[in-house]
Amino acid sequence: MITLLFESFVVIISYFIIFFIWATIIKNNSIVDFGWGLGFVIIAIYSYLRSASYNLSATLVTLLIAIWGIRLTYHIFKRNWGKAEDFRYANWRKEWGKYVLIRGFFQIFILQGLLMFSIVFPAIILNSYADPNLNSFGILGLLVWIIGYLFESIGDSQMRNFKKNPDNKGKIIRTGLWKYTRHPNYFGEATMWWGIFIIVFSSTQNLITIASPILITFLLLYVSGVPLLEKKYKNNPDFQAYAKITSKFIPLPPKKG
Repeated sequence: MITLLFESFVVIISYFIIFFIWATIIKNNSIVDFGWGLGFVIIAIYSYLRSASYNLSATLVTLLIAIWGIRLTYHIFKRNWGKAEDFRYANWRKEWGKYVLIRGFFQIFILQGLLMFSIVFPAIILNSYADPNLNSFGILGLLVWIIGYLFESIGDSQMRNFKKNPDNKGKIIRTGLWKYTRHPNYFGEATMWWGIFIIVFSSTQNLITIASPILITFLLLYVSGVPLLEKKYKNNPDFQAYAKITSKFIPLPPKKG
C-alpha cells in the first residue's frame, strides 16, 4: 500500500509540474483547471493498473472517477479554451507581482497536486487491496454517486444553456436545479466523493478514507468553490435577492420571498 501511495504521489506532482511549465510559457495559470479532472482519471487508472488486482470494487471506483473526470475536463475545456486568464488567477498574478512564478508554482500547481492526492487516495487504497467485496452498502455508495453526478452534469448543462440565450445576459439563473441550490454543480461534486467513500469503506473498512469527502466538501463550501462565486456577486442585487430564498449548497425548496 505504501509503495502504491508513494508512486501515485510522484505521478501527481510530476503531472502538475508539466502543467506549471505549460502555464508559464503561455502566461495563463488558469489552464490548471483543465488538469484537475483529468489528473484524477490518470491517477485512478495508474493505481488500478499498477495494482493489477482488477477486483469489482476497484474497477467500479476507477470507472466512476473516469466518467466524472472526463466529463468535467471536457466541460471546462469547452467553456474556457481560448479565453483570457480566469479572474481568480489574473488577480493573483497582479497581487504576486515579481513573485508570481514561485508563488504560482507552490500555491496553485503543487497545492492542487497535494489536494488531488488527498482526495483521490481512497481509490489508491482500494486498489491496494487484493480482493475487496462489493456489498449492498457499496451499492448504496453507487446510488449516492449517481445523484451527485446528475446534479453536477445537469446543473452545468442548465447554466450553459441559460448563458447561450442573449436575453439572459446579466441575469441570474433561477430555474431547474438552480431553483433549489445556488451551487448544484458543487453540491454534486461533493456528493460524488461521498459516494466513492461509501464504496471504498464498504470494501475495506478503512475509516481514514472519510478524510477525502470531508476535505472536498470543506474546500467547495469554504475555500475555492462557493465563497469565490458568492464574493463575485456580493454587489449584485439580483443575486442577493436570489440568495435570500435559495439554499446555498444542499438542495431545499425555495423560501417564500
